[in-house]
Amino acid sequence: MAEFEKIINKIDDIVWGVPLILLILCCGIFLTIRLRGVQFRKLGLALKYMMKEEEGGQGEVSSFGALCTALSATIGTGNIVGVATAIAAGGPGALFWMEVAALFGMATKYCEGLLAVKFRVQDNSGKMLGGPFYYIENGMGAKWKWLGKIFAVLGVLVGLLGIGTFTQINSITSAVNNFFDPNKEKTVALFGNEYTLAQIIAGLVITIMAALIIIGGIKSIAKVSEIFIPFMVVIYVVCCLMILFSNITAVPAAIVEIVKGAFGVKAVAGGAFGAMIVAMQKGIARGIFSNEAGLGSAPIAAAAAKTNEPVRQGLVTMTGTFIDTIVVCTMTGLTIIISGCLTKNPDLEGVEITNAAFCVGLPFPEKVSSFLLMLCLVFFAFTTILGWNYYSERCLSYLSGSNKTVVILFRVLYIAAVFIGPYMTVAAVWGIADIFNGLMAIPNIIALIALSGVVAKETKDYLNRIK
Repeated sequence: MAEFEKIINKIDDIVWGVPLILLILCCGIFLTIRLRGVQFRKLGLALKYMMKEEEGGQGEVSSFGALCTALSATIGTGNIVGVATAIAAGGPGALFWMEVAALFGMATKYCEGLLAVKFRVQDNSGKMLGGPFYYIENGMGAKWKWLGKIFAVLGVLVGLLGIGTFTQINSITSAVNNFFDPNKEKTVALFGNEYTLAQIIAGLVITIMAALIIIGGIKSIAKVSEIFIPFMVVIYVVCCLMILFSNITAVPAAIVEIVKGAFGVKAVAGGAFGAMIVAMQKGIARGIFSNEAGLGSAPIAAAAAKTNEPVRQGLVTMTGTFIDTIVVCTMTGLTIIISGCLTKNPDLEGVEITNAAFCVGLPFPEKVSSFLLMLCLVFFAFTTILGWNYYSERCLSYLSGSNKTVVILFRVLYIAAVFIGPYMTVAAVWGIADIFNGLMAIPNIIALIALSGVVAKETKDYLNRIK
């Protein structure tokens, strides 16, 4: 097993290496130039559209509901653990490059949302179906259908085998267990191993809740996401703002430290370039992994939006990257840097870093601060389970021709995977999920570049119409 995990980790490092990171970043830069910085020029309009419904639009859920469904999959443990990991490995400068990647990634997400609506189709039951597989087939032509099928297969695998199931439920049960029974005093023997009652109960509750929502399909998932996503983001951001405002005099110094770290200014002579490269690589990689710009997941949700305007939905979709990285990840990064927890204890890892920052910065007893972070982790991971179920289902529907029996069977397997998740070792599963997720980006990026002319024309026509 150890050898297998080593092989998986090596493949993961290759897939998520510099070439893929550069491909996704350069795609964002190319689209930003071609669209004349639409994400900067029209951000205000995008935020307005995010909260305002389009009258008479065709689709299954509101634009806000589609956005929340997409955010349910992107705003997850990566916003808490991923940012901490990036700063621990690449220094404070990693946060700077994470935001740079997000700013260009907004152009990528804009194109994904636009193309999802532009080339979506309606099945026999009246459901709107869309995503990279449809804009590859209908936009690039039927001869490219094989590329769309590759994306769809990877989408099914990444949802069922890792990111949507095992890793998320394991994160939830671990967080609950670490808070309620960190010393493992109340345990039960299952499958030849000892598990705490807190772990078992949390796993059962989450499985039942997920099953009830997943059975309801996209409308059910969207309704829950519309409640959970704003609620959990507000709680988390308020906690971060409390830390920042109570340490407001330290914020300017933290920003200076981030900028200096981004360009290796603090490194010894001759090591500045190397320090900058490390900060850049860790920040960009974690940023892309957090907001999923370019990976092709968000347009699957965007295609279900009630809208007749592809550009409008493209603008709404790009706000997802803004909220995920520019807002949530920045809040996390600043609280970690200001708290100085890594300086005091450089051996901290993952969620321990963010937990230490909350305990130091929040004006509450440590137990209360830890509980708030645990609550955010649970909400973040739970909604990721829901979001990735929908993504994988749509991929499977494309491959099976919307066969209802196949979709129902998949839901059963997905819920079963959530149920057994707390009792699995997830090290190898995380690696496998990472590999599939990274590979999804390749066919999607090819399509975005090939169809960038369509996006540019649609954008120009729409903006001229609304003037």
